[in-house]
Amino acid sequence: MDKLLTAADAALRTLFATPRADEKSPASHCPFVDLDPAQQRLSGALMRVNHVGEVCAQALYTAQASVTQDPNLRAHLLQAAREEGDHLAWTHERLQELGERTSLLNPLWYAGAFAIGVMASKVSDAVSLGFVVEVENQVSAHLQSHLERLPVEDEASRAIVARMKDDEERHAANALEAGAVELPMPVRALMKVAAKVMTGTAHYI
Repeated sequence: MDKLLTAADAALRTLFATPRADEKSPASHCPFVDLDPAQQRLSGALMRVNHVGEVCAQALYTAQASVTQDPNLRAHLLQAAREEGDHLAWTHERLQELGERTSLLNPLWYAGAFAIGVMASKVSDAVSLGFVVEVENQVSAHLQSHLERLPVEDEASRAIVARMKDDEERHAANALEAGAVELPMPVRALMKVAAKVMTGTAHYI
């Protein structure tokens, strides 16, 4: 019951509360830049996609932490979730600065990621960690593509994305060290397709 209540609380806070970061945003040192309308729309769309990724990260890590019976792994997952919580707050704040909203489908994205986390964890902790590795690797590649697409003038968004990319790569490395197994190719391919649908939709909705 405690785990269920914790998971429900995490979902409500992720979807409906204003996120608060423990660490100051990487964009805090960046000077204000008045982007032109096209640049602002592009940055807003890309940061909305990144915010969705952080919503999914909260769901995935919360689900995995609620299922595993290994207290050390649970602590590892919850620590990663806290770091991803900073990402959630940073992207949310940047969206507000850009005059953009979060995805209207965030509850759907959260539910899907939570279900995946539960299913993976039910198989084994090693498979659960394997999902972490694959997700973080895909997210890292996705963030790199955003660094290539974001306007050069938008230093604030670029600083946030660059820091997120570094953190995601570290999370993947930590999961490997913790005993992750490589997922089968069909599973990885399906995850890529699902991610493409999600990011393509969140760009606009």
